[in-house]
Amino acid sequence: MTLKVVHNPHQPCRTGAPPHSLTHPLRHLSFNNYCLLFLQVVLLSALLAATFARPDTLRPSYGAPAPSYSAPAPEAPPKYDYNYAVKDEYSGNDFGAQEARDGYDTQGSYYVQLPDGRLQKVTYTVNGDSGFMAEVTYEGEAQYPQQSYAPAPAPSYGPAPAPSYKPAPTPPAYQ
Repeated sequence: MTLKVVHNPHQPCRTGAPPHSLTHPLRHLSFNNYCLLFLQVVLLSALLAATFARPDTLRPSYGAPAPSYSAPAPEAPPKYDYNYAVKDEYSGNDFGAQEARDGYDTQGSYYVQLPDGRLQKVTYTVNGDSGFMAEVTYEGEAQYPQQSYAPAPAPSYGPAPAPSYKPAPTPPAYQ
C-alpha cells in the first residue's frame, strides 16, 4: 500500500522533516488554514468566557425603600386668619388682603389701586362644595390724563467743520 501525500511547494515545511511525514499532519496546512483554526479557537474561547461569566440567577433590583411612616392626618379642621396692607404715597402703591378660614368655610377680600385711579375690591367666599364665589366692585371714577403732543424739534445743521489736515503738495508741472 502506497500513501501519496501532496505537499504545496510554495509553503515549505519549517522543520527539517520531509514533506511526506505523517507523524505531524498540521505541517501540511496552509497559512489560511492556520488563520481559520486560530479564529475558531478564539471564538470558542470567547463563547465559553461569556457563558461562564453570566450569573446563574438574576439579582433583585433595588429601589427606594417603602415609607415606614404615614403623614399625620389632621385632627382638627383648619382655622386661620390673616391680613396685610400696603399704602405708599411716593410710588402710588395701594393694595391689601384679608382672609379667614374655619373648617370648610372661607371668607376674604383683597383690593388694589388701578393705574386709572379706581380701587378694585374683590370679596369672596368658599363654603364646602359650593366653590369660589367672588363679588368684584370698583370705587372711584376712572381718570385718564389729557395727552399732549408737541411736534418734534426741527433739526439744526451747522456748517461743516474746517479740515484739520494740510492738503497734499501739488506736484511740479514740467514743460
